[in-house]
Amino acid sequence: MSKHKKRIGVLTGGGDCPGLNAVIRAVAKTADNNYAMEVIGFLDGYEGLVLNRFVNLDDKDVSGILTRGGTILGTSNRANPFKYPVLQGKEYVYLDRSAQCVQNFEALGLNAIVAIGGDGTMAASAALMERGLPIVGVPKTVDNDLEGTDVTFGFDTALQTATEAIDKLHTTAQSHHRVMIVEVMGRYAGWLALGSGLAGGGDIILMPEFPYDVDAICEQIRLRNSLGKNFSIIVVGEGARQKGGEMVVKRRVETSPDAIRLGGISYQLSEQIENRFSIETRVTILGHLLRGGSPSAYDRILATRLGVQAVRLVERGEFGKMVAVKGNTISWVPLTEVAGKIRKVTADHSWVTAAESIGLCLGIPTSIPLSDYPTDETRVDISK
Repeated sequence: MSKHKKRIGVLTGGGDCPGLNAVIRAVAKTADNNYAMEVIGFLDGYEGLVLNRFVNLDDKDVSGILTRGGTILGTSNRANPFKYPVLQGKEYVYLDRSAQCVQNFEALGLNAIVAIGGDGTMAASAALMERGLPIVGVPKTVDNDLEGTDVTFGFDTALQTATEAIDKLHTTAQSHHRVMIVEVMGRYAGWLALGSGLAGGGDIILMPEFPYDVDAICEQIRLRNSLGKNFSIIVVGEGARQKGGEMVVKRRVETSPDAIRLGGISYQLSEQIENRFSIETRVTILGHLLRGGSPSAYDRILATRLGVQAVRLVERGEFGKMVAVKGNTISWVPLTEVAGKIRKVTADHSWVTAAESIGLCLGIPTSIPLSDYPTDETRVDISK
């Protein structure tokens, strides 16, 4: 390694999504072509920094990866350096390995780290900044729920996948005169449900932000039947819940910073509908299908722009920032302002008002304006 060359590390943390490889490619190519920087890639997110596992990344290593889903570096949603799970006997203990991260960073002669991830990764990055590591964040998640940016890469591809699935379910719903419930990812935010419901022609859209009223849903189905529309498509986010009820937790992964794994609200809703009147319902849970596949053109371009801007911030020595989308501009926000926070759908968002204008049911009584409906204002803090 040349003494005059800067050397940076890049890692991908949290759940995978389409476009991660496009960012890695952009970081490696921009660093080499514009600033003669050397780049290494840490394997499996912050676990690679803790365990000093990495690979060199030059032009040939990132050639041909733009169109590939997933991440060539691997990822982990359990490798929080401040709460690192270590198996002792039959139980896990949680250790603070942040000092090891600093030691490995210095031993490798790095000048900065580009951390690509969601809210958990940004929270860990902000905390490591306090330990003295110079970090620039890049936002990703199919859930589109990261604070500080208008959109995250990976969301557009997941939105297209969900929309295509809803399109295909329309024909069987019509043929069998059924209610089809499509459950999508999104965790505590309803962006995927709202977007795919709008784009796929859903009749009822249920989001975590607005706890649903089963009677309002059934009334919408009855209304459609009275108009000769003897089928309905319900798009539900995995974090949706009945008014007065709880989110459906499929399981818990205690070694993960966010232990809750949501899933199954669609089966609960199916039973509730069938108990109220005689109509068959069927459930389709898209799950991890939404994380896979080649990134859309939009996500490839967005990921490339974000990766380029991240390296520019590194070159200027502007650390502790996350590159972000504001309108059509690539900007940045302080990591401390986004760490562990979630951006939720609001009643006045243009997608919501568009859904209301075309008569879609959002799971609340028609007599109550959505702006007056008691919403879920809980700010879920997963940084601990």
